[in-house]
Amino acid sequence: MTDTGSSKGAPKEEVAELARRRGYLGQAFEIYGAAAGFYDYGPLGAGLKRRVENQWRDFYMREGFYEIETTSVLPRSVFEASGHLESFTDPTVVCTRCKNFFRVAEDLDVGKRCPDCGGVLEAAGEINLMFQTRIGVPKAGSEEKTKSEAYLRPETAQGIFLNFQRLLRFNRDKLPFGIIQIGRAYRNEISPRQSLIRLREFTLAEVEVFVAPSDKNSHPEFETVADRQLRLVPASSNTNYELGIENYEDKSVGEAVRSGIIANEYLGYHIAKVDEFLEGLGITRAKLRFRQHRRDEMAHYATDCWDAEFLSDRYGWMEIVGVADRGDYDLKAHASSSNTDMSVRTEQGKIIPHVIEPSYGIDRIFYALLESAYYKEQVGKENRQVLKLKTELAPIKAAVFPLLNKAELKEKAREVFQNLRDASIFVEYDGSGSIGRRYRRQDEIGTPYCITIDYETLDDDAVTIRERDTMKQVRVPIAEVEKMLA
Repeated sequence: MTDTGSSKGAPKEEVAELARRRGYLGQAFEIYGAAAGFYDYGPLGAGLKRRVENQWRDFYMREGFYEIETTSVLPRSVFEASGHLESFTDPTVVCTRCKNFFRVAEDLDVGKRCPDCGGVLEAAGEINLMFQTRIGVPKAGSEEKTKSEAYLRPETAQGIFLNFQRLLRFNRDKLPFGIIQIGRAYRNEISPRQSLIRLREFTLAEVEVFVAPSDKNSHPEFETVADRQLRLVPASSNTNYELGIENYEDKSVGEAVRSGIIANEYLGYHIAKVDEFLEGLGITRAKLRFRQHRRDEMAHYATDCWDAEFLSDRYGWMEIVGVADRGDYDLKAHASSSNTDMSVRTEQGKIIPHVIEPSYGIDRIFYALLESAYYKEQVGKENRQVLKLKTELAPIKAAVFPLLNKAELKEKAREVFQNLRDASIFVEYDGSGSIGRRYRRQDEIGTPYCITIDYETLDDDAVTIRERDTMKQVRVPIAEVEKMLA
């Protein structure tokens, strides 16, 4: 089958505009002119992001994986060993007129014009994407400066690899085992121009699964995912990638592994789990595919890699998760560079474990979630914009309204509001404007329920609860509201 990359959905700017206007997202240090690649999450954005992170954490803890937290600053020697100093680069071009740099990967190649000023572009070589810093104040001399040289991590994975010996002991010297980590990562992107899609500071949620190479084709839980259907774009089908036309195959995970499209059961299992997690968040499955990296785009550490890509109305196909088979590259590299034994004794002898790594870009998932949840319809003479977020992800679980701006209704509404807050249910009080406008505000920010206190409430101690997606209203005793929301 052929994938043309076309899609139908919201006009390109509507989701981004709603996110800015309703407190989900804003450009960082904007009052000082801002800079591309840095964004701040507002009150609602931070709430949604934390809920996504917690869903991810719970998902992988159910796999039996433990979470650790490692440092964001690492010395030069780590990245020399990992290959990032040499290989973590982008090819660039520079404008001969305005001197701005651009990534060749953005189709800004030599011979094309500068998108900023129209000047001629010429090749500028490879530029490393890591942010450089120093640990301490170096003594005079170039050797001391090299010793103090450090970098902000471009991925969280290296901290896990450096802790491998401790983690192996924690796991009683047994394979396989998995470790998870959520944290900030930093990449000094050449010319970020796509909101949350290309950031210089972002959040990664990474999984490192250590497995004996001889066991990669015998995952104990593989049959639980073998029937899951995926849309796959193998590297062999990527011949028209630059034209935006690719052949895809709808296959079960089991069939893809048996036919060799996916290299082994461990890789297939974790591709399936990524699909399961994204579906569980509410990301539209019809706009999701898994694309295999071609050899010319494979990371220096990977033997195979598949990207979960979301078809954005604004940006086209965009990577939101990468699932890589890193082989034994990382542990071997650090063992050699640090003169440390990274081997494991198994029945087959001493081996260096292989690593399967699902790496989630939380910021990109956040944006894909907003697009997936966005819905617009005509209600009477009004346009209703809605974020149909799942209830467990919505930053605000419910909004409490007095029907009218009357003291007795406001007092009762405040009482209901405070009781729900005391029960650790995050609700909002809203008494501003007409009831219709309040409904529309809450629809736009994704609040699943609106609770209205009216004059009947003062007599029967019941409230009207209106559900966001259907707009249906039911009468519920106040005593049952907490249980219903919880």
